[in-house]
Amino acid sequence: MAGTVTDFPLFPFSDSDRAAFDPPDYHGRTEAPVSRVVLPTGGWAWLVTRLADVREVLRHPGFSADISRPGFPLLRPLPPARDRDRAGFFIRMDEPEHGRYRRMLTPEFMLKSVRRLEPLIGRTVDGFLDDMIGYGPPADLVARFALPVPSMVICHLLGVPYDDHAFFQSRTRVLLSSGSTVEQAQAAADDLRDYLSRLVAAKRRDGGDDVLGRLAAGRTRGGPLDHDEIVGMALLLLVAGHETTANMIGLSTLVLLHHPGQFAALADDPDRAPALVEELLRYLTIVRTGLPRLAVADIEIGGQHIRAGEGVIALLSAANRDEEAFTEPDRFDADRDAQQHIAFGYGAHQCIGQPLARTELRIALVALAQRLPTLRLAVPEEEVAVRRDSFIHGLQRLPVTWN
Repeated sequence: MAGTVTDFPLFPFSDSDRAAFDPPDYHGRTEAPVSRVVLPTGGWAWLVTRLADVREVLRHPGFSADISRPGFPLLRPLPPARDRDRAGFFIRMDEPEHGRYRRMLTPEFMLKSVRRLEPLIGRTVDGFLDDMIGYGPPADLVARFALPVPSMVICHLLGVPYDDHAFFQSRTRVLLSSGSTVEQAQAAADDLRDYLSRLVAAKRRDGGDDVLGRLAAGRTRGGPLDHDEIVGMALLLLVAGHETTANMIGLSTLVLLHHPGQFAALADDPDRAPALVEELLRYLTIVRTGLPRLAVADIEIGGQHIRAGEGVIALLSAANRDEEAFTEPDRFDADRDAQQHIAFGYGAHQCIGQPLARTELRIALVALAQRLPTLRLAVPEEEVAVRRDSFIHGLQRLPVTWN
């Protein structure tokens, strides 16, 4: 390997001087589409930035998603290994374990299943809009709308009491904060596991017509699960199910307020929403720190030879701004065909909840545009508070007003 670790740029790249909907500034920081970066945990990894190359990494069986493997590229040190921390957390597993868990959940998140939830999502969106309108103006759209909508929906789907939302939202923020210590993140995860453990035990005893109830009763394909496996799956779904969509709703609203003509057009023609959502997903790409993998075989990616045992980070935000794949990629274009984006990842590990996320985002944005056509920022755009310390990009607050 030419050069030393200190010769490479530190990853993740700082975005402290970037607008809320700009990607991290990797231009000029990398020597090539596949280049080396220093990790905050020590050592280095390959950073892959082109769309075609990122897809190849994420679908190639020679790359592992198992963070317990020696040499895995980590952005935060791992706590001491415990069996219960691994059980059921299938996004950090390789085949065949990953596929076994995923198949159990696939029917719950298929498009036809999500369509049955649309009336519930619509009522949830309208209910929180009613509350926000009654409270304001002005109002913080993140706290009043963007965060509670997906939180309530995932609670309904899983069978988690929404009354406990303040508890699991606070622990999730600590868990996803890049500023949290290993001990703080572990304590937050333990709090969530203990909470979900009690809930799963109650589901085993009392049953329930929800995802956790069906998992606890063994009414899923793939056979029964033990207690810790269900808890691990519940933790993954609860955290990912509300945090990512909440950030997308807030950021998407900010983008549309920056493009008021598109906001008005959405109100007049809700059929524009599906294509608009795909472009927002591409343009924003809230997983800004990429998807880490470990090479378990010698592989060539983008003309670069990667050896077994070397870490790789597939940078989704850069791939979705790849000028070889998208014309004028840094421009938001509501009429763009953005279907080839990889905001939800790619390959076997792509987000299982993406049909639900798309549906929530579509319904939420149409409702905002139709019910609050005069919606606008209550502060200058440069004063909108961005979450700079989270592994998931988003807004801290979005102060808005309306007539």
